[in-house]
Amino acid sequence: MIRAVIVDDEPLARRGIRQLLAPHHDVSVVAEARNGPDAVRALKALRPDVVFLDVQMPGLDGFGVLRALGTGGGPLPAVVFVTAYDTFAVRAFEAHALDYLVKPLEEARFTDALERVRARLRAAGGRAVARLLVPTSFGEMVLDVDEIEWIEADDYYAAVHARGKRHLLRESLASLAERLDAARFVRAHRSAIVNIDRVRELRAEPSGETVLVLRDGTRVPVSRRRREQVHATLRRLVD
Repeated sequence: MIRAVIVDDEPLARRGIRQLLAPHHDVSVVAEARNGPDAVRALKALRPDVVFLDVQMPGLDGFGVLRALGTGGGPLPAVVFVTAYDTFAVRAFEAHALDYLVKPLEEARFTDALERVRARLRAAGGRAVARLLVPTSFGEMVLDVDEIEWIEADDYYAAVHARGKRHLLRESLASLAERLDAARFVRAHRSAIVNIDRVRELRAEPSGETVLVLRDGTRVPVSRRRREQVHATLRRLVD
């Protein structure tokens, strides 16, 4: 059972999300919150699997809720932002949101977001994906994750570099990171995931910057706070 919390300052909006969730019998709404402080208390106490989170709320907005949760340690739930405005989308994905829904909510789009939640929970349970379905100009292509060199954030999309081409997926980088095998794919910085098997060199630059050099010569910067994790993943590869 997927445990969900709904956060919105508008009662009609909360009711609408409940109605959209009703046909999905594997989802249970364990709490609702009408403002940011109530949301923080509910999320810390209940530790749900997913939160449907309004962006704009008086006092403490959706991003403030995530900051408050982040200071307490522990895993965050999957976050699906819900808002009347599309101007916050990039910031939402930078905050590692799983998806971003614009009101009025469409049933098909909402169901797609919920499937992303299920995929993340499956990955967290140890069942990492082996293939991705990527759109092409002719339709869709099945891509083995072994073929992926690296993935970068591109506004609302994730750009997957594989087979010498760049394929755009309408999915956040955080969502892909949850679905891929953490033993083989490492987050180099907040906007890039790298397939460790494609790494040729970990290089320290005279400027103090650390970069991963891939087999094709691509250079992917490593953020300071992720440097130790990247080192550890590389060491496991050669041990």
